[in-house]
Amino acid sequence: MFTGIITATGTVAAIEPIGEGHDMRLALATPQGWLHGAEIGASIACSGCCLTVVTLEENRFTVEVSAETLSKTTLDQWRQGSAINLERALKMGDEMGGHVVSGHVDGVAEVLSITHENGSLRCRFRLPTELARFVAQKGSVTIEGVSLTVNEVEGLDFGVNLIPHTAAVTTLGALAPGHRVNIEIDMLARYVARLREFQA
Repeated sequence: MFTGIITATGTVAAIEPIGEGHDMRLALATPQGWLHGAEIGASIACSGCCLTVVTLEENRFTVEVSAETLSKTTLDQWRQGSAINLERALKMGDEMGGHVVSGHVDGVAEVLSITHENGSLRCRFRLPTELARFVAQKGSVTIEGVSLTVNEVEGLDFGVNLIPHTAAVTTLGALAPGHRVNIEIDMLARYVARLREFQA
C-alpha cells in the first residue's frame, strides 16, 4: 500500500524486452541512498504502478512488467531517460499524508490543458468512459502516483490544481496537453460501486 506522496523521482536506465517481446524488464535509477533498506521482492510504486523489485543495486533496481500491465498503463511509452515518480511501500506506523493508494492503475487519462492560476497549475484531464463515474468533486485521485484532490468534474473531464512544490518534486510539472497519465481511482469509490451492483 502507498499514500500517493512522492518521495523521489528516478529515471529509466535500461529497457529489455522479455517474454518473446510481449513483456518488459526495466532498470530504474534512483537518487543516492533512496533504496537504503530495500530488499528483493519489495513493492515500489513507479509513476503509480506497483512493481516488484527483482534485482537491487545501490542506486538502481530492476522490475519486470507483464503485457497486461503494459496494456493498462503508460509504461509502454517509457524510454531510456524517462523521468518517473517513486514511492516506497508503507510501513506500519508511517504517516498517512495522502490517501490509501494500491498501486493498481485503473486506466490512462489524457491531459487536456495546463494553465497557470496564481502560483499553481490548473490541470484538466479526460478519463476513459468506464472510469468517469468513480471520480467525484473534492474526492481523491492518483495521477502518475501522486495523490491529488479533484476540483471539478464535468462529464468525462476533471480538474486538479498543482501547487508549486508538487510540480517541482514530481513529473507532473512537465505535463503538456496530449500527454497520457496513469490514473488510479479512489479505493472507496471502487468498493461502493461494486456493492451497489449487488443492491440493484
